[in-house]
Amino acid sequence: MDSFIQQIKTLSSRIERIKDNIQTEEATKTSLIMPLIQALGYDVFNPEEFVPEFIADVGIKKGEKIDYAIMEHGNPVILIEAKSVHEKLHKHDSQLFRYFGTTKAKFAILTNGIEYKFYTDLEESNKMDEKPFFIFNLLEIRENHFLELAKFRKNFFDVENVLTTASDLKYSNEIKNFLTQQWEEPSEEFIKFVLNDVYQGVKTKKVIDNFRDIVKKSLNQFVNEKVNDKLQKALSSTDGNDASLAEKVDVEVASSTEAEVIEELEKVADEPIVVTTEEEIEGYVLIKLMLQENIEANRVYYRDNKSYFNVLLDDNIRKWICRLGFNTNNKYIQLNDELKTTHKLKSVNDILLYKEEIVSVAKQYQ
Repeated sequence: MDSFIQQIKTLSSRIERIKDNIQTEEATKTSLIMPLIQALGYDVFNPEEFVPEFIADVGIKKGEKIDYAIMEHGNPVILIEAKSVHEKLHKHDSQLFRYFGTTKAKFAILTNGIEYKFYTDLEESNKMDEKPFFIFNLLEIRENHFLELAKFRKNFFDVENVLTTASDLKYSNEIKNFLTQQWEEPSEEFIKFVLNDVYQGVKTKKVIDNFRDIVKKSLNQFVNEKVNDKLQKALSSTDGNDASLAEKVDVEVASSTEAEVIEELEKVADEPIVVTTEEEIEGYVLIKLMLQENIEANRVYYRDNKSYFNVLLDDNIRKWICRLGFNTNNKYIQLNDELKTTHKLKSVNDILLYKEEIVSVAKQYQ
């Protein structure tokens, strides 16, 4: 995963440097899009994996072509429509929309080499959704996006696994976008909704305008108080005296990053705060994928602590399957078998070497 993240970051830096010199759609494809496909592990020169100008007949139209198709067992699984780097992406490309229903592909990507919009058919089978379930921008990379993009790597791509998370991802993103809009500038409808339980008078436009600033201020205070509550609990877990520790911490939550808050808490508590890392989440996802043929996905949980990362069934610590030790350079996985077997790991992907043992441990809880 680390090498994959570094590849994407390197590609991002390269795009920032060369994007203004790219003038055509073809240059966008070769300079920006194909390098990302390669980073995902596909051989762009192997027609069994990657087909440029894939032919998809639509109704009476024959010989219709889409820019790229990623193939699996002779069938397209991902369709890609490319635009020039200087072209804005619309809700969806009508051409891509038409092709989606005529092939066996379950995913479609619309991209200009910088922004990638991922679509599937969550709302109606075999009909591409109008809204993407995932948007990735190479010039505005967020850490949590790496995990989602990594699901499309050749060696880890699993249609069912991506589909199970696509719905949550799509609607959680839409909800977050809505809340962000209301945070920045509450709409009249949102203010009315808030006032329904706090103001008994008629919600005239003047009343709504008068409450606008109050609603914005209340939202900010509410979020800050919630974050402060979390900090108080974190402090309490490191020392039994909530008040004495709280008095020592002076963190302006609204203006601090997560790393700054954690650093401040560590100074006060004089011991590390439990932080779930991206490597641990990647390991959890790999193990969940390994178990999917034998264990229902919703039974697999994780719990993190200072020393190791637990993967368990039914959110029951007595049913732990394995423990991942990723907090030092000496990575390891410990299995909950009779001998509590421990294997050293060079990287997260080494977990794949112990699939049979992991599945065997999990089966004992069926």
